[in-house]
Amino acid sequence: QVQLVQSGGGLVQAGGSLRLSCAASGSAMGFDAMGWYRQAPGKRRQLVARIMKSNVRIYGDFVKGRFTVSGDNAKNTVYLQMNSLRPEDTAVYYCYGRVGEGDYWGQGTQVTVSS
Repeated sequence: QVQLVQSGGGLVQAGGSLRLSCAASGSAMGFDAMGWYRQAPGKRRQLVARIMKSNVRIYGDFVKGRFTVSGDNAKNTVYLQMNSLRPEDTAVYYCYGRVGEGDYWGQGTQVTVSS
């Protein structure tokens, strides 16, 4: 059974930083991709950052160099370092993992950026 457990998040002032972590388990072959999505109230879930097993990284257009995704394949963990946070970054952030054709999600964690 694949599980993704998130930690981190919380309240920060604009311009501040936060770090999210996600530990995945339940896949003997590891994960083909891991990353982060977010969903703000009334909006669709959107890609924040994704890192492939090959270490290729993809970011959402809004990131603009402010966030960095990193991972440890051996530990099936993924991190998101968020700097220069803005009020519009306020959302629930979800850890994501892909194994073959299956997509898996963490429990979500609230990130709130005050102005």
